Amino acid sequence: MKSFVRETHLVAPMDRANVDTDLIIPKQFLKSIRRSGFGPHLFDELRYMDEGYPGQDCSSRPLKADFPLNQARYRGAGILLARENFGCGSSREHAPWALEDYGFRCIVAPSYADIFYNNCFKNGILPIALDAAIVDTLFEQMYATAGYTLTVDLEACRVTTPAGQVYGFEVDEFRRHCLLKGLDDIGLTLEDGDSIRAYEQAARARSPWLFDVIR
Repeated sequence: MKSFVRETHLVAPMDRANVDTDLIIPKQFLKSIRRSGFGPHLFDELRYMDEGYPGQDCSSRPLKADFPLNQARYRGAGILLARENFGCGSSREHAPWALEDYGFRCIVAPSYADIFYNNCFKNGILPIALDAAIVDTLFEQMYATAGYTLTVDLEACRVTTPAGQVYGFEVDEFRRHCLLKGLDDIGLTLEDGDSIRAYEQAARARSPWLFDVIR
């Protein structure tokens, strides 16, 4: 998993409340559990004029010109600015997979659905919750400024605008540690690799019959 320390990215808008996980990545794409390849289908129903299906080539699909991710000014965005209750609906982990695969490293919104919020941290995405009034201000500035960026410092827990405005945010210390170090659940386990191996060796010495090969 990629670590997140201090990053500056172009901001793209998702200017609607209660964006659910089916809108983030529609149900027909849930057949795969590879964690990759979902980026082209992020917000599929909003981005394309036709119906998407797994395994298709999206390069020639007809685009909806009014959708922000199809507009040149937001191309290559790494921060998604959203409204309240982002990620509601089903618990599918494919939603953060699609966001990460597209290239988003951070989401800024007033609030999130709990399961989606937790899944973001497990997949290298930093979900930041800021007061709704602050998010309103960020939307106004972003719409008024082409190439609008934000700098997010996870060590200092603050967001800085191009004009120098600084907004602090809160994040659980354990989640912060994992994201700073780029540790998912497997990475956390491997940090204790020496202790796990020592335990296994001791267990084998105590009860060798449990490790016999059954023929």
